[in-house]
Amino acid sequence: MQAAELLVECLEREGVEHVFGLPGEETEDLLFALRDSSVTFVPCRHEQGAAFMADVHGRLTGEAGVCLSTLGPGATNLMTGVADANLDRAPLVAVTAQGGLERLHKESHQALDVVDLFEPITKWNAQVSDPAIVHESVRKAFKLAEYEKPGATHLELPEDVAAEETDAEPLPNRGEVRRPDPDVRSIERVLDLLDGAERPLVIAGNGAVRTNASRELRAFVEETGAPVASTYMGKGAVSDASERSLMTLDSGHHEEASTAIAEADLVVTVGYDIAEHDPAGWNPSAETTIVHVDSEPAEVYEHYNPDIEVVADPGAALRALTDACPDIDATYDDAWYSDLREHIVSDVSDAGAGEDAFTVRRALPHLRDALDDADVLVSDVGSHKMAVAQNYPTYEPNTCVISNGLASMGIAVPGAVAADLAVEDDVVAVTGDGGFLMNAAELETATRLGCSFTVVLFVDDDYGLISEKQEADRGEHFGTELGNPDFGTFAESFGASHYRPDDWEGVASAFEGATDEDSISVVEVRLD
Repeated sequence: MQAAELLVECLEREGVEHVFGLPGEETEDLLFALRDSSVTFVPCRHEQGAAFMADVHGRLTGEAGVCLSTLGPGATNLMTGVADANLDRAPLVAVTAQGGLERLHKESHQALDVVDLFEPITKWNAQVSDPAIVHESVRKAFKLAEYEKPGATHLELPEDVAAEETDAEPLPNRGEVRRPDPDVRSIERVLDLLDGAERPLVIAGNGAVRTNASRELRAFVEETGAPVASTYMGKGAVSDASERSLMTLDSGHHEEASTAIAEADLVVTVGYDIAEHDPAGWNPSAETTIVHVDSEPAEVYEHYNPDIEVVADPGAALRALTDACPDIDATYDDAWYSDLREHIVSDVSDAGAGEDAFTVRRALPHLRDALDDADVLVSDVGSHKMAVAQNYPTYEPNTCVISNGLASMGIAVPGAVAADLAVEDDVVAVTGDGGFLMNAAELETATRLGCSFTVVLFVDDDYGLISEKQEADRGEHFGTELGNPDFGTFAESFGASHYRPDDWEGVASAFEGATDEDSISVVEVRLD
């Protein structure tokens, strides 16, 4: 068979169902191989959208999403989504085409050193320079992309190599590589700290969700009574309905989580990456006693220098700690944080009504009421992301998808496409007018695929988060104002229904109506 056909057979062996991408001259053999396979090729409207789809697929399923582009500008367009997946620890395999090997030693049309370009934004990447190495290259790309900590990998397939014949066969996928159990000495040292603590607190990071450690984390906090503050990407690891939840650790809107961390005499982080949230914000003095529970050692940083590092499967480590806690009577009184939780719950329940100004925070309780616990929200990046992170209660892991490693605008709409393909529950994309129009063309992809999700579009004719920061720094803002189309006409041109409520009753009704639809809908909320 051709090398391109072998690559596609390898994708089938890996269980790939969708490849998101754009066609190109140099991908011709690969595209026709996909046509004749069980893998569905999804033509997208921009390579960035394709990469975001693969990114969110990886976040939600733990299985590498796959994106495809041609050479040159196709590959460079793909890079933002690939980098986002890598920093957000989402498994992704990118495949790019390249010109024939015979012309790569010299300057030629659209030829760039794509492997070098992808080097800093991937866990591993390589050129498939010989058809005899296709099967090994694909297996390695998926193994490394999915192995903890997951991320992006990249394969470049030159067009002449793609057309060459090979008698190699796909390698079997032997399944996940098991993460190690914690060593006994590390667990004993953590138990000593828990035994001496009076106000321990847990920070749940992305890894608590990603490694499926949510059940063990919930058992640990219920056994001990320790409160939990989550990073933006750790939301849902412990249900925000739990009396132990202090929502997110960001103090941008409410100070309660930061107050609790300041009062804690021990912080146990679970699956925490400092790329998610700078620990200088919650450990400014660098004197907090920290236990790091994760699959890899902690990054070296003055404000995050753990006293003990338990490098193991997070779920197994939490299970070992929970089982041993009765032996040291590690049960803590909630009096020191219960009032803080009450203030947080009151804040996130403050729904807009009557003559209240239209704000994202006041709209979110209405949106939460319209969704079931297992429904998935994909947030774009902007001022609304901060509100979603801080004021949107999340009850199950992987039901609030926020880009917070690279924090890339434009992820919401393509992310919702991927989410709708990956889960059976309802999907909502929450975005601002800035991020929405970056990849709004993927609404056509969504309608072509028969997707069903709701876009909640907050409109302020501005790059609002940047304005807020400029106003805080300088008392004024510049370079942030936008013009917008008629979003009703825009949505309807893609075959999507459109809502534009003008009062709070209308907002609640629009959220209910849109999320009940079996098609694409856009709810436009103009902010005051």
